[in-house]
Amino acid sequence: MATTTATIDIPASPDSVWQLMGGFDSLPEWLPYIPASRLGEGGRVRTLTNEDGGVIVERLESFDDKARSYSYSILQAPFPVTGYLSTLSVHEGRDQTTARVEWTGTFTPDGVGDEEAIALFHGIYRDGLAALHRTITSHLPQGTS
Repeated sequence: MATTTATIDIPASPDSVWQLMGGFDSLPEWLPYIPASRLGEGGRVRTLTNEDGGVIVERLESFDDKARSYSYSILQAPFPVTGYLSTLSVHEGRDQTTARVEWTGTFTPDGVGDEEAIALFHGIYRDGLAALHRTITSHLPQGTS
């Protein structure tokens, strides 16, 4: 089993960051390479469409609004892994005006080496968190970012 984690500090309150990204169906609001998301099975399954038209189906495994965290598994995707489980969480950064966002995943590479699978998901997480940072800071009043 392989694992990777990416983190980023965002100059906004943890609650405001969670309000944007904490919905299981909210990826299109902050992740440019996922322009469409559709919920099914009572909100427990999301079908994502990436910018190339590819489909990724994920299941919500746990959700904790108070802890600002949710975990999901992949049911269908064009990734060379099995047993994928990922968690997105928002924590207080150095003070109440800074959020530390963490995206972590565990998975078993399938047909590729650990390093290649780790590099793939670390890049997805890093680029996704950078997009989240850009989305949030572009909406902050001038002089606060």
